[in-house]
Amino acid sequence: LGPNGAGKTTTIKVLTGLVRPNAGTARICGFDIQAQPVEAKRRIGYIPDHPYLYEKLSGRDFFHFVGDLFEVPRDTQRRKCEEFFALLGLTRAADKLVENYSHGMRQKLVIAASLMHDPEVIIVDEPMVGLDPQSARTVKQLLRRQVARGCSIFLSTHILSIAEELADRIGVISRGRLIFLGTLEDLRARQNLGDARLEELFLSLTEDSNEEAG
Repeated sequence: LGPNGAGKTTTIKVLTGLVRPNAGTARICGFDIQAQPVEAKRRIGYIPDHPYLYEKLSGRDFFHFVGDLFEVPRDTQRRKCEEFFALLGLTRAADKLVENYSHGMRQKLVIAASLMHDPEVIIVDEPMVGLDPQSARTVKQLLRRQVARGCSIFLSTHILSIAEELADRIGVISRGRLIFLGTLEDLRARQNLGDARLEELFLSLTEDSNEEAG
């Protein structure tokens, strides 16, 4: 979590290898994303806030394209395609060109493709953007299922209720610095705010951080 411009998306781009850090290192499952990019990226499923897809591929073709990049066997790809497309309501659109997909459909296609290779780490930037309430609930259930199988999920969102509902640990970044990392109860104890909701806690913490910086 963090205010606009705090560095959330930049952090995600560093973790996925899209941006080279000025200093320090980022490791995925022990692999340095810069020094060992292939090994690190094999373990990542990345769901961006604005999915960029190949417009002239069908949804099914895009899914298989990603599967081939990750060297997933074709029979596994076909099984996963049927499973995820049915779960996310994409079956009827599977053979339509991506250029005809709505933003929500594109988001669901990226989610399906990112989970196909059973990643050890899923990095998610604003996962519910463009999704209707039913699809959002399905995606939350899907993310919980991934955690249950041992996957780690790194999620950035402006929707604090999603973080409050899903997160085991919460990190708050402000002006490029991690100013808090812990459970919701840890944050309540730090801010001395009893049973406060995450929104109140977040605003209190970031206001304190801005005052210290000032």
